Amino acid sequence: MGRLLWLAFSGGEPLLRDDLIEITRLFYHNNKPSIILIPTNGLLPGRTRAVVEQILQDCPKSTVVVKLSIDGPGELHDRLRCVEGAFDRTMETYELLAPLLREYSNFELGVNTVFCADNQDRMDDIIDIVSGMPDIRTHTISLARGHMRKQSLEDIDLSKYLAAAERLARGLREGSQPSYTFAGARLKAAQDILQRRLIHKTAAANSRQLECYAGSLNLVITETGELYPCESFLEEHKLGSLRDNDYDIKGMLKKDGTRQIIERIRHHCFCTHECYMMTNILFNPRLYPELLREYIRL
Repeated sequence: MGRLLWLAFSGGEPLLRDDLIEITRLFYHNNKPSIILIPTNGLLPGRTRAVVEQILQDCPKSTVVVKLSIDGPGELHDRLRCVEGAFDRTMETYELLAPLLREYSNFELGVNTVFCADNQDRMDDIIDIVSGMPDIRTHTISLARGHMRKQSLEDIDLSKYLAAAERLARGLREGSQPSYTFAGARLKAAQDILQRRLIHKTAAANSRQLECYAGSLNLVITETGELYPCESFLEEHKLGSLRDNDYDIKGMLKKDGTRQIIERIRHHCFCTHECYMMTNILFNPRLYPELLREYIRL
């Protein structure tokens, strides 16, 4: 496949895999990703510290980003995560990971919050908590999607999502919100601001705002080695098994029907998935003027 801009592990919980270090090492040597993203619920403090430090040592030329999940103040976070003591363990994980920032220049530590009906009235509290964590370098919010999104669709107040997004944007412009420090961090911050705005527009209008590059610039490999253009289509648009195709992704993308699937996604699909929205912004020249305006405001 060649070089990767962004290698993102997903879940479930990536830290449950015994072979996460080996998988990361293989991608590093074969694809040289500029950024490696590892989201975690923070429930395995000691293991997380050990695994992350090994990955930092094995992948010195990649920026390794760990995103801790914080979905509310203590009791609310525990309830949403269905684990008693989850918030305290996440904070323990934070305390264990923070010293690595002084030891490894390629490490970035952040927080992601899933915005849902149950925490939409506590977003200011959550932002205050994260702002008070001195070693956090970015705070992002993700609009709930999938099964959870369907259950609470009517209960989510998108104006509250927009208010949270605008507060984060103001904080980035004023320097009161944490921000990445890696090369290109200012561009990434500008993209985050624009991304949240477009996600709000997409959800509010329930319509497509820009073309999607899923399948051409983004691909999903499942835990069993199946290839898909997007995780939203794990039933309809399976592109094949890597094991059955000698791990030749380029060859799989040239097969009959695959290009039609990718073109259909590009010109007709829309969603609020942050990973795809990021690519759709960064590689869409039509959005560069707006992206540049946000970059300058930072």
